[in-house]
Amino acid sequence: SLGIAFIGPTSNVMSVLGDKIAANILAQTAGVPSIPWSGDGLTANLTDEGTIPDETFKKGCVFTAEDAIDCAERIGYPVMVKASEGGGGKGIRMCASKEEIEANFPQVQAEAPPGSPVFVMQLCTGARHIEVQIMGDMHGNAVALSGRDCSTQRRFQKIFEEGPPSIVPKDTFTQMERAAQRLTQNL
Repeated sequence: SLGIAFIGPTSNVMSVLGDKIAANILAQTAGVPSIPWSGDGLTANLTDEGTIPDETFKKGCVFTAEDAIDCAERIGYPVMVKASEGGGGKGIRMCASKEEIEANFPQVQAEAPPGSPVFVMQLCTGARHIEVQIMGDMHGNAVALSGRDCSTQRRFQKIFEEGPPSIVPKDTFTQMERAAQRLTQNL
């Protein structure tokens, strides 16, 4: 009645992309290249409620230190053991061995909100944290606007962001933009 329109993603989209496990599953579904993790190869379409089907979501989780060790041995050490609802450097530990997973798994669980799902992802050494800014509309159109380099971090928390990400070769960044567009269009 006031002629004001909300511009932004729906609450369902924000919820599913705000969950690290669900976001990885959606990325794989859209054909976005992913590093090895506990949910390798999982794909899913969103339910009518805007969530990943529970049985698919659980396949991306590890529930015990033993599950995490099995996954790490499959994808290769070193790995990151991460709470899906962690953030700000909490609920995340690098592990280079079975013994480190056994010691760190309970800490990951303790630092995250109670009941937070946990997953394992292969550590990318020497990687940069590059983000793509994307805009989409309710009709399924999406465009990549630019990007930023968020690699300057302390304890897995960004300190500052630099844009555009000049460190990335142009053809590589173009591929990243296209992958981000595919992901956005799949939502």
